[in-house]
Amino acid sequence: MTLASSRFFCLSLWLLPSLASMAADRVQFNRDIRPLLAAKCYACHGPDEDKREANLRLDLRAEATREAIQPGQPEQSEFWKRITSHDVEEVMPPPSSPKQLTESERLLFHQWIAEDAEYQQHWSFQPIRDPIPPPGEASHPIDAFICAELSRHNLTPAPQADPATLIRRVSLDLTGLPPTSEEVQKFVAECQRLPGSDLPYLRLVDRLLTSPHFGERWARHWLDMARYADSNGFLGDAVRPNAWRYRDWVIDAINRDLPFDQFTIEQIAGDLLPNSTIDQITATGFHRNAALNTEAGVDKEEARFQNLADRVNTTGRVWMGLTVGCAQCHTHKYDPITIRDYYSLYAFFNNTEDRDEVSTKAPALAEITQDRRQTYVHMAGDYARRGPDVMPASLSALPALQDSGQREANRLDLARWLVSPQHPLTSRVAVNHLWSKLFGIGLVSTHDDFGATGEPPSHPELLDFLASQFMRQGWSRKQLIRLIVTSATYRQSADHRKDIVALDPLNRLLSRQNRLRLDAEILRDSALCASGLLTRNLGGPSIKPPLPGDIFDVGRSVKWEVSQSNERYRRGLYILTMRSLLYPMLTTFDAPDAADACVRRERSNTPLQALTMMNDPVFVEAAQALALRVIREAPKDIDLRLRHLFFLVLNRPPQSVEIQRLSAFYREHYARVESGGKEALNILGIIESTTPSDQRLQTATLVGLARVLMNLDEFINRP
Repeated sequence: MTLASSRFFCLSLWLLPSLASMAADRVQFNRDIRPLLAAKCYACHGPDEDKREANLRLDLRAEATREAIQPGQPEQSEFWKRITSHDVEEVMPPPSSPKQLTESERLLFHQWIAEDAEYQQHWSFQPIRDPIPPPGEASHPIDAFICAELSRHNLTPAPQADPATLIRRVSLDLTGLPPTSEEVQKFVAECQRLPGSDLPYLRLVDRLLTSPHFGERWARHWLDMARYADSNGFLGDAVRPNAWRYRDWVIDAINRDLPFDQFTIEQIAGDLLPNSTIDQITATGFHRNAALNTEAGVDKEEARFQNLADRVNTTGRVWMGLTVGCAQCHTHKYDPITIRDYYSLYAFFNNTEDRDEVSTKAPALAEITQDRRQTYVHMAGDYARRGPDVMPASLSALPALQDSGQREANRLDLARWLVSPQHPLTSRVAVNHLWSKLFGIGLVSTHDDFGATGEPPSHPELLDFLASQFMRQGWSRKQLIRLIVTSATYRQSADHRKDIVALDPLNRLLSRQNRLRLDAEILRDSALCASGLLTRNLGGPSIKPPLPGDIFDVGRSVKWEVSQSNERYRRGLYILTMRSLLYPMLTTFDAPDAADACVRRERSNTPLQALTMMNDPVFVEAAQALALRVIREAPKDIDLRLRHLFFLVLNRPPQSVEIQRLSAFYREHYARVESGGKEALNILGIIESTTPSDQRLQTATLVGLARVLMNLDEFINRP
């Protein structure tokens, strides 16, 4: 008996229950083996020919079986001998590697080889299927897929959230604004009048989808991915006075439900469309959003190279969910993207120039028609080292680009390739982005990595069902969102469930909804909305709210003239984004810095956030305006005023214990304000001159209560 087989015999005795379980369930390459190979083997034995060791390639079956794997015979396979060897000179991965195999992983490899070492094409490169929803009691197709998976784990879905929670959730998700008190009361009354009926909720969803604020909310998601900013970045960081025209194009396109395929085509190649309109040319501002180095001493060709590389990398991340940027210097270590593939994509952008649209001065792209550049592979990603020349072409591992005839393929061909029904990635990636905004995480948790090192989908059949539906329904963003938010899965309660803590701690099976911290802009908008300060005008030039005085010590050439009147209270979407001078409140709550495409915002929880909620001018002013609003709108009875204050902030009436605590705090705080004299009334701030003299003490007290309520976890989270 060899050392390897002897060791396997011992392992088998130790892990007999696990081995029996695996034997009953055939090993799947994409589910079980590819993640292990990608994580622990591909760096040295993967696609990258420059880094490949021992001429062994494990990502292709033909290569692996020729050199190291004997299908059906694990003990005869060099691969098995190496991963079970005790010899430090032979064992794989080598002892120096931080990515060692566990004993159960070795057994998994043994079973896979014994079962003939089957390979599969990576799931995301396979054609999109159109699966039929599983049979069952669920009438909604999304619920059918979710419930089928839950039943396999002996779980049941959570009950539906109460009406007040539902209207707050879907209003924040679809428009980024909380519902008004009147809207909540009307919806709750309709639900009580029609118990068990979906009609009130369906009416609510349809109303929100037609709101002009829908475009604002979902434009913010897209602008994150478009790395939108109002300035160039780098040392000078000059303002781009017309950058906002691209932002407004996105808002308008989403509000009119421009089909996602056309939305894609216009941003990548709107200038190349026949008889292109001003709007279509403005849409090409997508690739003008990146930082631009305009310093006097910069190497212009190097800066141009970096700018074009950013366009390639962003296109790969946003539309295909692939880390194509990893192939800029060498063939991708994990995915089938060669360095030649990379520069074939680069070639689509190599003959573009930055040109502003004539009538609006909106930043746009244009194609060079004369003295066109030849594109080369840039060896090791060095702009000055030219390798073989290349022509514009799609990724070799994906369906081929449609033949453009005699002419060279251009950006319009690229855009149409991305949204062709045969492309396996674009629809899946787009659906995943939309799903993630409504549940906090996508069906694929690695939103910008659908490759070998990314996570597989939690519900692969549901992902393909939605992707096929998206295309079948004309790439309608609104129809897809409506389908998702009308499911029982979306409408579930987000209450904590003890029964899933051990089995599904991250709630990937979706046996409840997820509570989500509001995005930075939405948190600011919510405070302004509750206070009555929010200015709801759509579009136009960006605004400049007040900034802390010491922030000007950081930037150079900073001119920040605070917007006047009610302009400063417009939605956070419209705040001027200076790359060298990011608005502090937004960055504190994890708004992206526009350096790269942001497909998913981080959500942190820091003491600085609590301090910002208490002291940032916008929240202080919102609390002041909210207190005066309560004084004006509610009867003089303090109990009614406290209830009105609570409802305005949290979109629901207080429970008895909550109103008791609020009343007790009011009495304590009123006494403090009263004993504090004139100095205590300074808290009135922006409302001091408009507060009735006989209401000043009570209003100042309510300011304190408003600040408490707007710091509650319930206010800063989407339920």
